[in-house]
Amino acid sequence: MTRVALVTGGSRGIGRAVSLRLATDGFAVAVNYRKDSDAAAAVVDEIRHKGGTASAYQASVAEADDRTRLASEVLADYGVVDTLVSNAGIASRGQLVADTSLAELERVMATHVTGAFHLAQLLLPGMRTAPRGDIVLVSSVAATSPMPGGAPYMMAKVALEALGRTLALEELKHGVHTNIVAPGLVATDMGDRLAAAVAGVSESADLDAQAPYGHVCRPSAVADVVAYLVSDQASYLNGQRIEVSGGGSAFS
Repeated sequence: MTRVALVTGGSRGIGRAVSLRLATDGFAVAVNYRKDSDAAAAVVDEIRHKGGTASAYQASVAEADDRTRLASEVLADYGVVDTLVSNAGIASRGQLVADTSLAELERVMATHVTGAFHLAQLLLPGMRTAPRGDIVLVSSVAATSPMPGGAPYMMAKVALEALGRTLALEELKHGVHTNIVAPGLVATDMGDRLAAAVAGVSESADLDAQAPYGHVCRPSAVADVVAYLVSDQASYLNGQRIEVSGGGSAFS
């Protein structure tokens, strides 16, 4: 039986790497995107060119109606989704709490937390009847290593991890595994914006020399961990949080 994975934010950065890696491992992949249809189509084309199965689905995970439509469309196409990789995310604007609007906080929380919560709700009935179910939440080292100027993002990741720990307990009896992957700085578009804001460089790869092992984390390294967590080799893992940071920080 072919396993089916929904990867939110699956067209770029970490999500793209996860989509490609899971397809290589034999998953049919539902690639969710919010705006960049060309990037999503490119991921789907690459998977299909290599003999895999994939389709693209537009939806903003911050919007309830979009989430409901997304789950409905993917289930209509594939019958069941036994793997959810909740990866979609946005950065906060780097302002102090005193200067952050409530609208920004609500937008960041809706994207990272409410979206993951609601999609899990929508997909769990099918996961519970599948031979195995997996939920992987993509968090950040920021959940445990706060920095000034990023409260909405850090608050969202802390809440996302609380969701993951709760699901791990609640869904264990149904054979669903829930685990958390927490990358450090990753060489993506979002990572580039963070590096520019914090370190004043044009892109995150400019920090390679001061990062662990001589390079900032690449998306493929995060995808490798996600792929492991949903594999048979991790059949006895549940409720785990794995940092993908090289054991250090590019900002140290």
